[in-house]
Amino acid sequence: MTPYDPRAQSTERFSRFAQAYVDSATHAQGDDLDRILALAEPQAGWLALDVATGGGHTALRLAPHVRQMIALDLATPMLAAARASVSAQVDNVVYVNAEAGALPFAAATFDLITCRIAPHHFPNCDRFVEECARALRPGGRLIVQDQALPDDKRAARYVEAFERLRDPSHHRAYAAYEWEGMFLNAGLTVTALETARKRASLLDWASVQHCTPEVIEHLQIMLIQAPAAVAQHLQPHCAGCADASFEHVYVIIAGVKP
Repeated sequence: MTPYDPRAQSTERFSRFAQAYVDSATHAQGDDLDRILALAEPQAGWLALDVATGGGHTALRLAPHVRQMIALDLATPMLAAARASVSAQVDNVVYVNAEAGALPFAAATFDLITCRIAPHHFPNCDRFVEECARALRPGGRLIVQDQALPDDKRAARYVEAFERLRDPSHHRAYAAYEWEGMFLNAGLTVTALETARKRASLLDWASVQHCTPEVIEHLQIMLIQAPAAVAQHLQPHCAGCADASFEHVYVIIAGVKP
């Protein structure tokens, strides 16, 4: 039996669904992008890095405000799709194929590093945060946005199962307090820790990963049967119907390297 390799699985799936992520409204739009820009406070002379850039939406939002943006992703077709979209709109983005947990840059290189709606695919988020801290210059900022789990551990396991059913490359999400611990352990001073919510159509969300009708049916059942703590977190609406929706809950955390 072939050993489970989360990097290989993420690379395969994001390569297969690359254009869907470029076109995804959840990733391309939202107040969360505006919030990342506000927390970053980018300056014209900065060198910035967007890790696991996906469709390139965060890189695109920040690029006009910095000297140069580097967009990094492990999946080559995903990076190519981002390049095709972003390079048509800005000309100061460089594209790098590399892993979030092994950044191919010297220490103290960047003024700003961002990572949005991606770390739940990483096999080792502690290592990712440590690598970002290493690559930041003193005074540099790391801003991460990702799926947030409820503090209740049973509810968290249910939400994880819901996410993994839709996307088997989902490795692990974290609660806000866990993200704070990772930043502090990496020597970063936490300057902001907040949550954001965004309502999503279940069918649109599932279509990005080309879910089968059987998987969609199981996702609907999980929404219908969600325990109280899970329902409080996901806020399902019209579960079991074509108009079924729920809320993505995100943590947004910012830290500064002393």
